Amino acid sequence: MDLRQLTPDLAVTPQIQPEDLPALAEAGFRVLINNRPDDEVGPHEDDAAMRAAAEAAGLEYHYNPFTPGQITPEMISAQARALASPGPKVAYCRSGNRSTVLWALTRAGLEPADDLIATGARAGYDISGIRPLIESLAHRGR
Repeated sequence: MDLRQLTPDLAVTPQIQPEDLPALAEAGFRVLINNRPDDEVGPHEDDAAMRAAAEAAGLEYHYNPFTPGQITPEMISAQARALASPGPKVAYCRSGNRSTVLWALTRAGLEPADDLIATGARAGYDISGIRPLIESLAHRGR
């Protein structure tokens, strides 16, 4: 696994496998957020398989699929609710970028856009292209 820490209680990662989840739980993670749409994966990694594996490992599980270019206010709200769950969290998608984008959008208006973009960059994700959306959400007060 390629865990990249965004905050003290949130790591993002590229696609993980059901057999990775016991190790995540043993490492202290309590919440798994799946941002990968089912149409991008096979049945071994789809929502049902990951939910079952997460529950078997004792992890709280959230499915919030993010298709590139299709961000909605509901998706941002769902991610914020998942991120509000207690304990250390792991969010994943194909590369970790979409999970990072959603995290940044949940923080719009709470942290400066420059800081959010810099945090993404430190984790290896260039999210500078969403600066206008971060600033728009911040301006509206989300």
